[in-house]
Amino acid sequence: MAEQETVNALKSRLIRGLDQLPPFSPILSKLLATMAAEDVSFAQVAALIESDAVLAGNVLKVVNSALYGFRGTVNSVRHAVAILGVDRLRNLSLGFSVARMWTQIRTPEGWSGSKFNQHSLAVGILSDLLAQRTEVPYPEGAFVAGLLHDIGKLLIATSLPAEFGGILWLLKEGGASEIECEIEMLGTTHAELSGMALERWNLPIAIRESAAFHHLPDQADQGSLHLSHILYAADRLANELGNNIGPYFDQSERSNSVFDTLGVADQMPKILEEFEAEFGSVKGYF
Repeated sequence: MAEQETVNALKSRLIRGLDQLPPFSPILSKLLATMAAEDVSFAQVAALIESDAVLAGNVLKVVNSALYGFRGTVNSVRHAVAILGVDRLRNLSLGFSVARMWTQIRTPEGWSGSKFNQHSLAVGILSDLLAQRTEVPYPEGAFVAGLLHDIGKLLIATSLPAEFGGILWLLKEGGASEIECEIEMLGTTHAELSGMALERWNLPIAIRESAAFHHLPDQADQGSLHLSHILYAADRLANELGNNIGPYFDQSERSNSVFDTLGVADQMPKILEEFEAEFGSVKGYF
């Protein structure tokens, strides 16, 4: 591992890199804010989506896709919200908004923006489907937590491209996990950085903690069921399904054992069916 002085310098550069990431758009900020409101209305969410023509257009394209199979055409966002509900339309809009934000970032060789977006979306959708079937606290935050859980990886790639390349080299050499390689190069992990970023953006504490502990969920709340357990399972399953950021990821524990722990193993065929339908309808936009 690098000397402590070097580690401190790298962490300082990463923290400064947080401020170099694009700010949330007003629409994205307002959509996230609605998550804290217990009585948000269809009209409020629809009005936010309608205020962004590109976002509204993408939402309507998806709603009118073969996934939903409505007779006739859904021509308004308000109609779409009434059919699909606030949560699903909000999640879809958040996904579009975040993906568009990342296109503004310059990334190094070896980084795939499309793979990053699709992995983030896959984990978001899977997290939401798993949270619906467990007694996890704050299930409404599962999609956003999954969508943003790997922001630390993007931060490493953009702020420390040389070290990012070093991590890829160590992974290619084999023998160490992704987390071990990050600690070797940086003295910190992408998960810890994700938690820092979400804290800087004032997202709910459950979402911050779930990102920070998504590789070590038992450390989040003394082993009690936590949103980080959902992310841990969803992240592994997304990778196993081929929706991974790169060719190197930890396969030390297969997702099947995690689903047994969550108590959803018998529901996995239905979850996978729903995931393939929902993810398949939108992945082309990411």
